[in-house]
Amino acid sequence: MTGTTAAEVLVELAALADPKVRAVNERHGDDHGVNLSKLRAVAKRLKTDHDLARDLWATDDTAARLLALLVCRPKLFELAELDTMLRESRAPKVHDWLVNYVVKKSTHAERSRLTWSTDPDPVVASAGWALTTDRVAKSPDGLDLPALLDTIEADMKTAPDRLQWAMNHCLAQIGITHPAHRPRALAIGERLEVLKNYPTPAGCTSPYAPIWITEVVSRQSAG
Repeated sequence: MTGTTAAEVLVELAALADPKVRAVNERHGDDHGVNLSKLRAVAKRLKTDHDLARDLWATDDTAARLLALLVCRPKLFELAELDTMLRESRAPKVHDWLVNYVVKKSTHAERSRLTWSTDPDPVVASAGWALTTDRVAKSPDGLDLPALLDTIEADMKTAPDRLQWAMNHCLAQIGITHPAHRPRALAIGERLEVLKNYPTPAGCTSPYAPIWITEVVSRQSAG
């Protein structure tokens, strides 16, 4: 489908929108009604098209922006462009996909991590912490894990929801992947009790860090 325009894609996305899907998504702050499997099918058909991705992003339509993140070329984005896109991301799903599907694969992941982690906007800061969590798991060399734990211990309890969630994930990841720091990570989680009473569906792991760390480590040991 070479030559497809953003306007044509918007028409297709509108036709795919389902009011029931939108109602579910809106409970999570995502204002669109397109089933994500159908959205991925559209992306698969369109294939990679960075110019189209930029045009779709410019529409400010949530479903179109999600599609843009699936068909773009992450390495073609400039650092400032990614920063602008993050700050423009209203919907949580757009924010998450931008960080995980684009920024992590770009050439600017580390610079973005350092800049965003201390941003005064807690939603932007949460993106920095998400990138830090990725480094904790995959490339921790050069990270000051005790300093990260210091910051988490001092700030996570009172952090706004999205930032708190991202810091908690980092705490759990440190405990899971770095045995030397596991006792302290468990102790911080137990003392702060962040997400201790979070409703967790049957069969899912609680986001409460002490339970999360213990269950994952136990599974890894059993495996």
